[in-house]
Amino acid sequence: SFFASHRLKFVYGNATDYKTLEKLVPEHDVIIPLAAIVGFPACAEDPEAADAINNRQLGMIAGMACFGTKIISPNSNSGYGVGDKDQFCTEETPLNPVSVYGRTKCKGEANIINYGGISLRLATVFGTSYRFRKDLLVNDFVLRAKNDGFITLFECNFKRNFVHIRDVAKAFEHCLDNYESMKGEVYNVGLSSANLSKLELCEKIKEHVPGFVINTSEIKSDPDKRDYIVSNDKIEATGWSPDWSLDRGIKELLAAYEVFNHANTKHTNL
Repeated sequence: SFFASHRLKFVYGNATDYKTLEKLVPEHDVIIPLAAIVGFPACAEDPEAADAINNRQLGMIAGMACFGTKIISPNSNSGYGVGDKDQFCTEETPLNPVSVYGRTKCKGEANIINYGGISLRLATVFGTSYRFRKDLLVNDFVLRAKNDGFITLFECNFKRNFVHIRDVAKAFEHCLDNYESMKGEVYNVGLSSANLSKLELCEKIKEHVPGFVINTSEIKSDPDKRDYIVSNDKIEATGWSPDWSLDRGIKELLAAYEVFNHANTKHTNL
């Protein structure tokens, strides 16, 4: 249990509460603000809460931090919105968010950069973790391949970049170890080998699940309009590199879903 560790202190409170932050922020020399409302559906449902947590919270933290405090904040590369065809989005590419989620995360990033911290624009994350999300693109598509055996794709040529959750954690560690040379900057964090369309992603999954049937349809549209490819050269030039390939992550997910299915079947039969 995390509560058994003497290295961790848990505080019950709200990440947007001024008094709570005012007390806690100056006490710490490293801050990694993970509280967020993520994904375009959740943010569209409550734009005010999304702005409070994804944006204004970061403004309060940046304003309260002591000089020299290291702040490393996760952003999303959703801010690129719809990129130019076949042109890689770099950290210099103008942001063009197409959702409340993207807009609030971009505004939050500006607070961190104005402070002089580090912002990591994360690719779409995949892989297992405690209470991991099954709705993220790779996790979702692998689950469909495993349990349903088929998928129907809308706007199948929309592209996205991907990264494993353990490589995200590795990026945070890398920033801590190299903070002085990396501070005040934005970095894309993703697999350079995984700038893939939804159709290409499914074809990769099919290599591991040969019976996976992939259908495409033009009847409906995808409400998530993001479509871009991303360059991760900047953070790679600092010495960071990913450990987890897409193939390795797919194998991990298939093994996890096999265990979940077995556990659910066992529970149903009791």
